[in-house]
Amino acid sequence: MNTNDLNVVVYNFVDSLSHARTDTKVLRELAENEAAYRSLIRSWINHSPLLDFIKKIGEKKATLVISTDHGTIRVKDAVKVIGSKELTTNLRYKQGQGMQYNPKEVFEVIKPEEIRLPKSHISARYIFAKNAGFFAYPNNFNHYAKHYKNTFQHGGLSLEEMIVPCITLQTK
Repeated sequence: MNTNDLNVVVYNFVDSLSHARTDTKVLRELAENEAAYRSLIRSWINHSPLLDFIKKIGEKKATLVISTDHGTIRVKDAVKVIGSKELTTNLRYKQGQGMQYNPKEVFEVIKPEEIRLPKSHISARYIFAKNAGFFAYPNNFNHYAKHYKNTFQHGGLSLEEMIVPCITLQTK
């Protein structure tokens, strides 16, 4: 860091916080809506090792690029999908065979090889949740619909998920 003209950091704490907010009751209560969630992130940044690192780089004549590995989208609408236990667990896409779903509610890929996706079985296909949708199974559907509604997820095809957040900072 002392002699580097360019420093690049890939930081995924916000993603970890997002998953913890979904799964931890205390964090869910602290960040019950988007404004509170953003405030929590802002507070973390102000007291984080990342801010210390940014300040240290700022003392030198250097460029700092901060990024993460993917974007996220706030999901709102549960979409029913039925399938075997071999289906992927991601809330924004499913891959496998023998899935049942409403084709109008998903983006369906019947021949994954045509868009360069891996194919695990001859009859495997992919489905992606549209817009702010997320997948839930019929058993306990209402519980999962409520649990994941208004959480931040990734793995889908939206621009919010596919564009990698990035900022370039330069000392003046």
